[in-house]
Amino acid sequence: MDQVFDLAIIGGGINGCGIARDAAGRGNSVFLCEMNDLASGTSSWSTKLIHGGLRYLEYYEFRLVREALMEREVLWQIGPHIIRPLRFVLPHHRGLRPAWLLRLGLFLYDHLGGRKLLPPARTVDLTRDEVGRPLAPGRFKKGFEYSDCFVDDARLVVLNAVDAAERGAVIRTRTRAVEAVRGDDGWRITIEDMASGRRETIAARVLINAAGPWVEEVLARRAGVNAKAKVRLVQGSHIVVPRLYAHDRAYIFQNEDGRIVFAIPYQNDFTLIGTTDRDYDGDPAKVAITKEEIDYLCAAVSEYFARAVTPADVVWTYSGVRPLYDDGASDAKAATRDYVFELDAPNGSPLLSIFGGKITTYRRLAEEALEHVASALHGAEQPAGWTGHAPLPGGDLDVSALPALTNELLRDYPFLGRDHADRLAHAYGSRARQVLGQAKSAADLGQSFGATLTESEVRYLMTREWARTAADVVWRRSKLGLRMNPEEIAALDAFMAAQAATAPMRQGAGARS
Repeated sequence: MDQVFDLAIIGGGINGCGIARDAAGRGNSVFLCEMNDLASGTSSWSTKLIHGGLRYLEYYEFRLVREALMEREVLWQIGPHIIRPLRFVLPHHRGLRPAWLLRLGLFLYDHLGGRKLLPPARTVDLTRDEVGRPLAPGRFKKGFEYSDCFVDDARLVVLNAVDAAERGAVIRTRTRAVEAVRGDDGWRITIEDMASGRRETIAARVLINAAGPWVEEVLARRAGVNAKAKVRLVQGSHIVVPRLYAHDRAYIFQNEDGRIVFAIPYQNDFTLIGTTDRDYDGDPAKVAITKEEIDYLCAAVSEYFARAVTPADVVWTYSGVRPLYDDGASDAKAATRDYVFELDAPNGSPLLSIFGGKITTYRRLAEEALEHVASALHGAEQPAGWTGHAPLPGGDLDVSALPALTNELLRDYPFLGRDHADRLAHAYGSRARQVLGQAKSAADLGQSFGATLTESEVRYLMTREWARTAADVVWRRSKLGLRMNPEEIAALDAFMAAQAATAPMRQGAGARS
């Protein structure tokens, strides 16, 4: 490439893709590389929540909680297809946090962040309300119900990347930054295609290190910079079990160790349970849930539910490493979830590294990141922020429009089942018709891989969303792996490999080189 980019970004998680989208929309030329798939690290292994972080109030993280609470409704409105409101039930457990403290926390939660659309907290009689029925009989009498939001985390990442690419950004997945050398006029970054081994060099005025768990490695081994800030790697694991109850609320349970665990309705037929917090030492790419973590999560929810949850109930697990800023907290659960920037610019060629952060605040983090490097990009002139009101791809819908969109898809494509149409509406929003094209029958969608996944959708994901393997499709851009068997997933992998071999392309909407 002969072009000199304004920004080069290392890392295709939520922070990197969020910055790429914001920067491209302000007229900057942007290059982003990710050594694996988008959202293949921390960003796809979250608890899937857009939330203020009720428990962070106990650690006096008021700035973080306020910012996160303000972002809930902003994100919901720009991505209503992948984000939805969710009510949480917090049973009062005698012997743990007192009821008055819970009420105070929820009062602050309701009023700290400018809530406008989400309903407020309320007290619940667990002996009468339906949300008390799944709980252990006679054990819990009072509870509280409050609002947060649920998000398809990996799709949030991908849609930020799609929007960035459509605004001119170059997005390269399966591409590793091997070396970054600073010069008087910017950076020269050597990148390597992970499949072919081919290397090339790109130039950029500003380098942003959004490598998540690998942030220190990028600094020390690839850019030759000694970090002042330190990252604390914390493992968080989740389990998925068959649906535990019929209603649509989630639960937040207090544990005697001071941690909390969520039980969340998931993919219609399942319940998501998590998370754990434990310090992690090792390669973040090799993190895996332990037997102790599975036992911990099962025991935590069994303390509350009438029916015990056992390891035998678990149908899927996932585990990720959170790259938290190391604030010296003694316990992993107490480590700050706030984000910290480290700017290294000794001769005017900035390197900005990001430590910490959470999905809920990614958009504000992106705005602040660009503020840190604005002088190198625009001098005294800074284009205004814009991402808080521009919908994500497919998100140009009213927040209540998803049921109507499902019905419209059923009308226009009468061969679809309701579950299929509803899934497409929630994944692609107003772009669902781009996936279905001009199909007049199920046969027009091509090969069926199982669980409503068709060739038409797979081709869309390969050409517009950088999917290359079955795992990209069934565990990140969807969660259809919960419903597909190994043979179906293997057939999908073979199909995608054949397509990539016969029709190689630079993938992604609007991508250019």
